[in-house]
Amino acid sequence: MKRLVLLGVVAICGAALLASCSAAPSAQQQPSTAHPVTVHLLTHDSFAVSPALITGLKARGINLQIDTGGDAGTVVAGAILSAGNPSGDVLFGVDNSLVAKAVNAKVFAPYRSPALSQVIPALAAQTDGNMVTPIDFGNVCVNVDDAWFTAHHQAAPASLADLAAPAYRDEFVVEDPGTSSPGMAFMLATIAKFGTNWTGYWRHLVANGVKIASTWTDAYEGSFSASGKGDRPIVVSYATDPAASLYYAAKPAPASPTTHVITDGCYRQVEYAGVLAGTPQSQAAGQVVSWLLSPAVQADIPLQMWMLPARRNVPLPKLITSWAAPVPHPLELPPGQVAAKTKSWLDTWDQITGR
Repeated sequence: MKRLVLLGVVAICGAALLASCSAAPSAQQQPSTAHPVTVHLLTHDSFAVSPALITGLKARGINLQIDTGGDAGTVVAGAILSAGNPSGDVLFGVDNSLVAKAVNAKVFAPYRSPALSQVIPALAAQTDGNMVTPIDFGNVCVNVDDAWFTAHHQAAPASLADLAAPAYRDEFVVEDPGTSSPGMAFMLATIAKFGTNWTGYWRHLVANGVKIASTWTDAYEGSFSASGKGDRPIVVSYATDPAASLYYAAKPAPASPTTHVITDGCYRQVEYAGVLAGTPQSQAAGQVVSWLLSPAVQADIPLQMWMLPARRNVPLPKLITSWAAPVPHPLELPPGQVAAKTKSWLDTWDQITGR
């Protein structure tokens, strides 16, 4: 019941945030510089592209209005509530833990981008009948503050199993899977890795003092010791984080990151975009989806959103190739299975953690 109430509040808040955005244009028209079309892109707070790319889209007759509404889960919950009568035209950021639920709720209208032929084949096959288009992907992994472990003369953990050991009591912070997409990915990683024993693993984590934060920001920027604000040297985050830590480091930046990634137990996260069912600007909305797959936008993604481009043969920045952790065998679960079992998994997780 507690989870149902929380999800209801999140959905209502998401709907309120999305409803506060300006409505989509009322008439379908062909985008042109003489007759520009405003397209509302609904997305999570972490969406970012270089301003010059948005200016370039405007030169093609599309004024892109970016409407953010919190975590991906909140945005998708709002889109489900308004399915068929959307407050925007395109949704970006629904990931593989949420996509089946959104598609089943008829959030999206069919659209097949001409650029899909340029997408990595394994990702190009994941369109749910052309309802969504893969835009980027990444890996949710456990990150470790090496400087903290060196200062405390302690060996760092090397696997998910290690995190339940007494040596790492009160050192690990995770995100709530009911309110955070990386938190959901980590819960799914434990299910994929440990199977029916995933509940026992979580009981061990709880007994070992795991801290549960509501969002990635709370976990990484508030509790993770490498942020300079927290006291927990182990956090659930992304495989690109060591590269990001150098990018955002105070100058002069260190020669190498002071964190590393535990690649055991990483979960593959794929982010999609889709034309929202009921938009009066479906043609322009489709062009925005294809724009997200354009070479320029795809090349922009790694240092803006710290994900990897879905398009094939996009050159990656040296910072990414040098310091993002390679994950050759990420964990995954079928989206249909995730959609069918998420509620029961979350209810079980709630009972174990006392949330």
